[in-house]
Amino acid sequence: MSDLAIVGAGPAGLAAAVTAAGLGLRVTLLDAGERPGGQYYRHPAPGLGADRPEALHHGWAAFASREAALRAHVSAGRITYLPGHHVWTVVPDGGAWTLHAVAGPEEAAATLHARAVLLATGSYERQLPFPGWTLPGVVGAGGAQAMLKSGLVLPGKRIVVAGSGPLLLAVAGSLAAAGARVPAVVEAAAYTGYAGHVPALLRNPGKLAEAATYGSALLHRHIRLLARHAVTEAHGTDRVEAVTVARLDRDWRPVPGTARRIPCDALAVGHGLVPQLELATGLGCATRAGADAAVALALDAEQRTSVPGIWSAGETGGIGGAQLALLEGEIAAHAIAGRPAPATLARRRARLRAFADAMGAAHRPGSGWTGWLRDDTDVCRCEEVRAGRIREAVADLGARDARTVKLLTRCGMGWCQGRMCGPAVAALAGEAAPSQGAKPDRRPLSCPVPLRHLAELPPAEG
Repeated sequence: MSDLAIVGAGPAGLAAAVTAAGLGLRVTLLDAGERPGGQYYRHPAPGLGADRPEALHHGWAAFASREAALRAHVSAGRITYLPGHHVWTVVPDGGAWTLHAVAGPEEAAATLHARAVLLATGSYERQLPFPGWTLPGVVGAGGAQAMLKSGLVLPGKRIVVAGSGPLLLAVAGSLAAAGARVPAVVEAAAYTGYAGHVPALLRNPGKLAEAATYGSALLHRHIRLLARHAVTEAHGTDRVEAVTVARLDRDWRPVPGTARRIPCDALAVGHGLVPQLELATGLGCATRAGADAAVALALDAEQRTSVPGIWSAGETGGIGGAQLALLEGEIAAHAIAGRPAPATLARRRARLRAFADAMGAAHRPGSGWTGWLRDDTDVCRCEEVRAGRIREAVADLGARDARTVKLLTRCGMGWCQGRMCGPAVAALAGEAAPSQGAKPDRRPLSCPVPLRHLAELPPAEG
């Protein structure tokens, strides 16, 4: 039995693993990916022969030092590293915890036990659908960056980058540096939203310098930045050929008469990130409302959840970026080891969290975005459920939340289990915002699991 099982080898999980091992704990680190780094520090496939993968990343040195420490701890037997393991549930086990995972391409069953668990499961992109978003060539903004980092490929030659959030600037800069033409970055929010958070901005001069670097890169490459605009439709036959961009009012409703068409052969679009909480909410961990309208875990000063024996770090506690995730992983490791964390870690965390909250509030989606959805627009792509069916479920059948809409229309019952369509379905259903008491779905399984794994469980767990 391990002292600590960590789910996720991104920045938070990696930092927690090497810190906990350095403090004397026996650690098991599980990750669905084949190499550490998570979604942020993606590696090009070995067969591609990339000479300088660090050129595609920001803050690579922080990752490289921890990856080297991971290898050293694995060699010394202090960390058991299990790549290709997708944990699908965590259950209590007599004062400890049992973790069940789907392992490798063969989808073998894997079970392990630990006295404490740290959830560092990260996040996924928030997508707000629009007519034409299912066309080939329309990809997530983070997905476009992942294609570049791990596959050294571009989704197209002429790529519009759209959505909301600071990730857009980084994506546009990366794509342009790799040789793509980026005719526009289309940002739905107004940057004046940062005006009410000046103290948090001034406490983070490094972040301001980073934003200035991205902005100057756009100017240097003659990339237009269209603030308070959105892509309201994608056009094409076999793949996207152009997008319609319209100005938005302060509630994100398209302003009549402002639409324009921009030719392109790819669209990278995303409206920020959403914490990945399936394992945590399955355990009953308490949640809170994030500044960005997403649900996050409620954590104490030492990264504890409301469930004793379960800690969490990184994006699960609110979207904040890799630097914040690294700090939270270290703080959690100290707490789990029963050691006080250095005070400097807590101060840096507070400063970065304040900046993250400022970003979340500035780029929080407005309620009027559903105005660009036609009734024939697919909202749930897995089950091919259109906006008109969801509106019918609300208007004629009395659905008032995403769960009821799901039962009536099958929205969210497909392979992605609502990760792509969940925020859109909730908005169309008029579901209460997290700050008004809405709670996330509580699922017994965090990912698709072969039925044979469930059949092989002991009777108490089956």
